Amino acid sequence: MSAATNVEATAVNTIEWLAAGSTTIVVPVYQRQYRWDIGGCERLLADIRAVADEADGHRHFIGSILSAHDADADSDLVLIDGQQRITTLMLLVAALHHSVRDTDGELAAELERVLVRDDDPRRTKLRPHDAWADLYESVVLDRRDAAERESRFDDNYAFFRSQVHVEEAPRIWRGLQRLEHVSITLGAEANAQQIFESLNSTGEPLRDHELIHNYILMGLTHAEQLDVEARFWLPIERHTGETIGAFWRHYLVMTTGREVAANGEHGVYSAFRRSFPRVDVEHLQADAEIWRHYAEIYGILLDPSREADPEIARQLRFVNTFGRASYPLVLSVYSDHARGLIAREELIETLERIQALYLRRTLVNLPNERLIARLCRARSEGPEALARAFARITPSDERVSAVLKYSELPHAAYVLGRLEGIDDPAGFDVEHVVPPVPNDAWSGDGIRPWSEYSEDEQNSHRALAPTLGNLTLLEPRLTERVFGAPYPVKRADAYARSAVRATRELAETETWGTAAITERTVRLTAELLRIWARPALPEIDDDGLTPILDAVRRRGWPAGWEREFDYVEYRGERWEVPDVKYLFNRVMRRAWTDTREAAERYCAAHGGPIYGEMAWKGQWDQLDESHFLYMGWDSNYMMTAVQGVLEDSGLAAEVFVKYSYIGNVM
Repeated sequence: MSAATNVEATAVNTIEWLAAGSTTIVVPVYQRQYRWDIGGCERLLADIRAVADEADGHRHFIGSILSAHDADADSDLVLIDGQQRITTLMLLVAALHHSVRDTDGELAAELERVLVRDDDPRRTKLRPHDAWADLYESVVLDRRDAAERESRFDDNYAFFRSQVHVEEAPRIWRGLQRLEHVSITLGAEANAQQIFESLNSTGEPLRDHELIHNYILMGLTHAEQLDVEARFWLPIERHTGETIGAFWRHYLVMTTGREVAANGEHGVYSAFRRSFPRVDVEHLQADAEIWRHYAEIYGILLDPSREADPEIARQLRFVNTFGRASYPLVLSVYSDHARGLIAREELIETLERIQALYLRRTLVNLPNERLIARLCRARSEGPEALARAFARITPSDERVSAVLKYSELPHAAYVLGRLEGIDDPAGFDVEHVVPPVPNDAWSGDGIRPWSEYSEDEQNSHRALAPTLGNLTLLEPRLTERVFGAPYPVKRADAYARSAVRATRELAETETWGTAAITERTVRLTAELLRIWARPALPEIDDDGLTPILDAVRRRGWPAGWEREFDYVEYRGERWEVPDVKYLFNRVMRRAWTDTREAAERYCAAHGGPIYGEMAWKGQWDQLDESHFLYMGWDSNYMMTAVQGVLEDSGLAAEVFVKYSYIGNVM
């Protein structure tokens, strides 16, 4: 067997590899910009701390690093794959170096060997390409000019600097020294692009549920893995099928009471790791029993025919009309019913309220996103809190009544089915008494044809054609018989022969026009408001306000789209703040004044964002003579900090954001 001559792969210690000799690691021009966010830095730091606390022989594998020797400079390595990880490690080493250089000269020297070349301390070991090399070096070499533009290098360096204090430096250094990777070095004849694509593009990237699966099993023995796979994971897969990824997201929304991102950045996996930081055998048995329990319920939600109670099955089918967004709350209430913790009536009442919430909001054109996490939080506080939460975000009878007069009826088959007492409207057509596009011969009274209607009359009829009062359910065979026919023909040959009571009642009306539609709309609206009832509580209809804990954390905004919020409601005050950065500054300033103990507690637990000194260069805001707020974070970090401080202070339930038009569509 011949040996490979163009590819050399070796398992190496990452820090020793970085510190070796006078080599410069060069990022080629074709590489994408540095893009790791604070969430990725947080996970890396957590892994380093974890391996630092393990026994001496333990190591943490960070993957493979692909490089090639530069044909023009023998001492340079061109970094083909791995620049995101290596850059982030360098920023961590820089933050560690700057924190200890005045107190621990020996450790500072070790860290400096990683950061800069032996033969020229003014040159960094890692050299990004020229477009952002100066920004990177200004951060790593601590020569940042406040006038320079902000960058992701600044954000992540500031995060590491805020998290790693002098007393923890030996622990972090110990963890860094236990990192390993596979160094793949290409020879002159190797095809770098082909190898890069083989490493990164063969097959599909791991999805969240696959990462969760690996995370659960990784630390177990082979026998334990087989046992967990057979008793827990396979049943979870069987119950959830192709929706297993959605199951984990909905489960985590239910348990955390917080929205979980499903945006391709492994937000579900990250949330799982935060919820289950330890999955050893000791903890896994109890947790996995719970996961399997909720997966079984999830299977019933997906297929309500598996539910033995006919009324509960019926309500679950109704809920599915609106998709699966409500599943976190349904999982919670169904589980409590299945375990005998609540009565059957409470389960059905909650399912009815979910339907009323979604239908009413759809009718008045309010968004249905970011609703369920707050209801899960409210439910944890008791039935009354849940009822109040429903009332606050369910549009009032007055708003719904006004809209029903002139707006197209959403989910028409479902609504008409419930109004007309038909559990399964799938076997019926939605019949428009006035057709959406009448032909010239159509008539509402059998005397005057459509062609003789005035333009205003035609427009009025067309406008009301898709509204509640003009719709009913009709058997397909009858629909075919009278398709396009004038109203008197429909009345005699179809409506009078229908098995649907409400459709038969139409035959009692001699002529059909806008007055008849309006009268029927008023009558059916009263019945709709009764079936899809809003909790009879004095809570305000909040007109689309989003609780701060459900506000979306975004990476940034396209140029020119400068207003994220219309306003923010802070404990009854109306704040004119356009975006997260302004909100972050104002909330932190207010917390420092009104709830300082909670602010100090949050900062102590999270390493910021308020500090006793301006410890590094960047954008700062002074809170008082001896405390400073760092303003150089990305929007993700800022929103997380706002939510955390308000939650710690117990004020989160009193703070809401009103998204601007752009804020809602993004």
